[in-house]
Amino acid sequence: MEKTEVRNQTLIVEFILLGFGSDPELQPLLFLLFLLIYIVTVAGNILFVVLVVTNKHLHIPMYFLLGNLSCLEICYTSAILPRLLASLLTGDRTISVKGCIVQLYFFGILTSTENLLLTAMSYDRYLAICNPLRYAALMSGRVCWQLVAGSWISSFLLCTIVNVFFFQLTFCDSKEIDHFFCDFSPMIKLSCVDTQTLELLTFIISVIGTFVPFLLTLTSYICIITTILRIPSRIGRQKAFSTCSSHLIVLAVLYVTVLTVYVVPTANVPKVLHKIFSIFYTVLTPIINPVIYSLRNKEVNESLRKTILKLVA
Repeated sequence: MEKTEVRNQTLIVEFILLGFGSDPELQPLLFLLFLLIYIVTVAGNILFVVLVVTNKHLHIPMYFLLGNLSCLEICYTSAILPRLLASLLTGDRTISVKGCIVQLYFFGILTSTENLLLTAMSYDRYLAICNPLRYAALMSGRVCWQLVAGSWISSFLLCTIVNVFFFQLTFCDSKEIDHFFCDFSPMIKLSCVDTQTLELLTFIISVIGTFVPFLLTLTSYICIITTILRIPSRIGRQKAFSTCSSHLIVLAVLYVTVLTVYVVPTANVPKVLHKIFSIFYTVLTPIINPVIYSLRNKEVNESLRKTILKLVA
């Protein structure tokens, strides 16, 4: 019966991403805004990677992980913004079904990898503060490479499993997606076949890729804060906390916005507000990461100053 109904419906081969509306006066402003954000994001993260690679005193586990996070942020923003910029510039908001699924696939891999990298950074801060005497042995170069490789490989495998099922879906009736990129929930609503298995599988993988890293990060910081509070001197506590404060800010911005978009019930939330929160973790997080880590880090600021002086000289 279900197959018969699908045959009687017109199958969709492309979607329309509604984005931020079709106001002709608003489109050029949005294009310039997102173009500026994209340029600054890519340039800022490339600069951070160059600083880490070219300055030997930054060749330590924390900056190795930060450099990999910056590389990821370049890919992350490039998976979404170029397509959005093209639609704002040309007015063509269509995207093929396969193209939409591919965008969702890369978005899923990058999101999951980011969560795991941030968890690895939490583990790094945990060892540095709670077990400083064994830090060098436990966070060797080999361990750092294993953490990064494990983050990418596990994310790739988990998202590939979901994508195999996603490519088997057919879409019919409405072709409009009220979002500025291809996200899971808006797409799954347009499917004209049963999606319960896919939704259950996605939920399980989301728990593995997001909730488990969140719990590990939370556990790490509970241990870190407990250790910091035991430090007798106020200056010692401030110095210890300053080494992980930037990471805490990034975690807070990311998890608050992600939880707001994907966990908090959105039935009574305006879709415009939902899109704004989505902008925070897809567009603004990649641009603020290098800024936060640079402004709050004397070593990075000093490396940047020396690099600028070399270029000027």
